[in-house]
Amino acid sequence: MSELRLEFVGKQVKDMYGTFMGKVVGMVTDSDGSIESVGVDCGSVGLKQLAYEQLLVQGDYVIYIPRWRLDAQKLLRQKNLTLKRIKALQDIVTENDLMKGDAELVYIKYEKRLHAIEEDEKSINEKLQTRLNELEVESKSVKAVLFDAKLQYRSNEVTEEIYQQISIYTNELLEHINLEKAEINNVKAKLSKQTLENIASTTPNITITTQGLTNAAESNLQQEPATQNVMAPQIVAANASTEEKVAVTPDNNNSETETNWLNQVISNE
Repeated sequence: MSELRLEFVGKQVKDMYGTFMGKVVGMVTDSDGSIESVGVDCGSVGLKQLAYEQLLVQGDYVIYIPRWRLDAQKLLRQKNLTLKRIKALQDIVTENDLMKGDAELVYIKYEKRLHAIEEDEKSINEKLQTRLNELEVESKSVKAVLFDAKLQYRSNEVTEEIYQQISIYTNELLEHINLEKAEINNVKAKLSKQTLENIASTTPNITITTQGLTNAAESNLQQEPATQNVMAPQIVAANASTEEKVAVTPDNNNSETETNWLNQVISNE
């Protein structure tokens, strides 16, 4: 058994907000030996298979990251990058109006991408709201236990020590629930604030429209990519959680180079 697998087996699992979920009893692997999921004994709930990508070993515990959080963070990165690129296209047109035709072609692609992201955003928001509703139900259930314990204490059915223990445990659960609710609301707020207006709030109000595109320009999007031998100006790429981060610094003194770069983007998108 590899050291990686030994890191999981027998460890207690809790979610990233501190709630205990169970203990790792084994794992399911792919044909190449890579871990697909981890089996967690959740007591009376039974054995649950948790996706490996949602788990993180931290000291004596395995931390479970909810799927909604991974999906929301990915969407935030994608939307932010798409909006920044649209803004960059607007800035290019502002600096060199001769490139407007080429920029509009690239803009069409990013407009379609933004529309797809906004559809995904609706789905994510529905999942976030569903989770908030679930947490609200859990919160009411925990508060009912706490209230009943207080009632038992006041009627001398349990000692003060027992009541204090119940109070500590239930308040911890409520704290975990409130932490997750706060993070969900924070993600929803971030998504709502990610707009082109906010991205471009400090730049001139330049709008690129596609209404004036000719049929010939539109048909260029369907043509085979042309071979480009010109190097793109200062394109810096880095892989971060499968998301491509690209920073482009156009050379204002060489419009021909900029035009070749835009054509290259049109061909490769």
